[in-house]
Amino acid sequence: MSSHFNWSAGYPSQRSPLFARNVVSTSHPLAAQAGLRMLAQGGNAVDAAIATAACMTLVEPCSNGLGSDAFCILWDGKELHGLNASGTAPAAWTPEYFFKTYGADAKVPPKRGWGGVTVPGAVAGWVALSERFGKLPFADLMAPAIEIAERGYAVPVIVQSKWAMAAAVDELTRQPGFAQAFLPRGRAPAVGELFKFPDAARTLRLIAASKGEAFYRGEVAAAVEAFANETGGAMTAADFAAYRPEWVKPISQDYAGHTLHEIPPNGQGIAALIALGILKHLDLPAHAVDGVASQHLQIEAMKLAFADVYRYVADASAMRVTVEQLLDPGYLAARAKLVRMDLAQDFKAGNPVKGGTIYLTAADESGMMVSFIQSNYMGFGSGLVVPSYGLSLQNRGHCFTLETGHANVVAPGKRPFHTIIPAFLTKDGQPVMSYGVMGGNMQPQGHMQTLVRMLDYGQQPQAACDAPRWRFNEGLSINVEPHMPPVTIEGLRALGHQIGDIHDSYQDFGAGQFIWRLGDPGVEGYVAASDPRRDGAAVGY
Repeated sequence: MSSHFNWSAGYPSQRSPLFARNVVSTSHPLAAQAGLRMLAQGGNAVDAAIATAACMTLVEPCSNGLGSDAFCILWDGKELHGLNASGTAPAAWTPEYFFKTYGADAKVPPKRGWGGVTVPGAVAGWVALSERFGKLPFADLMAPAIEIAERGYAVPVIVQSKWAMAAAVDELTRQPGFAQAFLPRGRAPAVGELFKFPDAARTLRLIAASKGEAFYRGEVAAAVEAFANETGGAMTAADFAAYRPEWVKPISQDYAGHTLHEIPPNGQGIAALIALGILKHLDLPAHAVDGVASQHLQIEAMKLAFADVYRYVADASAMRVTVEQLLDPGYLAARAKLVRMDLAQDFKAGNPVKGGTIYLTAADESGMMVSFIQSNYMGFGSGLVVPSYGLSLQNRGHCFTLETGHANVVAPGKRPFHTIIPAFLTKDGQPVMSYGVMGGNMQPQGHMQTLVRMLDYGQQPQAACDAPRWRFNEGLSINVEPHMPPVTIEGLRALGHQIGDIHDSYQDFGAGQFIWRLGDPGVEGYVAASDPRRDGAAVGY
């Protein structure tokens, strides 16, 4: 399965691909090593992923926390499983609640504060994965994170830069609990400065001892309700107690002799599947990998995908258009015919009806592979941090709409449209790669861009990870990385793409982690890659 890679080709990078029988890859090396520690203690890839995820809440707090949501796709050695651990809206949330609280002209729930907080699902996701697939005691998986929270860690370069940018955002730093938790000494930590989080250690110990019960139906949930009552939120302990993650069947798209699997809606993974279904009709391999035509076709396919996703995708129970309709081969072939080689276009949604996040991946020598992602959404999420518990809460509720009749309109107990998506690749029903690219709406774009580099152009995972990326925003607006060939940038501009600068303190071109199974005769194990755009590492033995 790896013989088609050109191992000698690549891009300037700080990283080389890692080859090992047991692998963990994520955007912070301490977290990756925590996962590897679980594997060395006799755990499996699920144990490694949970321990890594728990550590990531501490070492990359701008991206995730104990109040995150999560999704997972895993290969258990025989088949794929999907887990949706995204949060649900509090019982009090209706459009009328938001109009009364935030004004009659509100269009969406607010970005910061309680109006953006749904019930956090990540901890429940950890427990569900451990109970169904883990080998080690759940409390053992929390031990590395507890140690890091209590002893502290030296803040690395890229995390520090994002932390410092967040510290300059007034709407974030004025949220209750934020400064006390994340601005020690009245500022963001400096590079190499020790950051301790004893409040989070307290919560992790409660989670470890109770397998999450204290979080959802005990002391922590009660503390969240009390904090909400004090600071203007509608969240209750009953909202926490009612929460359950959902096991789901991944959805898929065939491409280049392989099959890409994504979590079904309410997530945006279907955008990558739609884009690939369009690209199948555009003969991408006929064009040079970093040339204008190849990049233009990918951008146009992604724009078509987002046009439909933003119009139709929501909590699955509320969607009026089915996944099958959005992925219908005839519909995608018709959408592909809209693409022009000579012009960038601003596409609108079609009619398919007939009549800032962390990602990690782990794999073990038994064949288990885990693709896992968790996030607080926009840098530091809602900004709210529950005092004494180190619980930084996500702001996924901001992804709801207040538009009457829209599939994604807010409602009690409903899941909002979600940006975080893990990915998994198979061939002939067998596992090939667990991977993901974090970063808001960059995620399906990153899934598509890196995958076509590997499947259509034979680039090995680290090269595909290192390669320059573009990012579609809206309309004709895109961003491109500066190391994209200048002739390609100018060629895209000549086609009408409007290339601008990113003005966001948190979002950029994403950060990918990849584990590819070495399935060639006589070869064992995996090759892994970790994105140089973050502080992370792929580690293994």
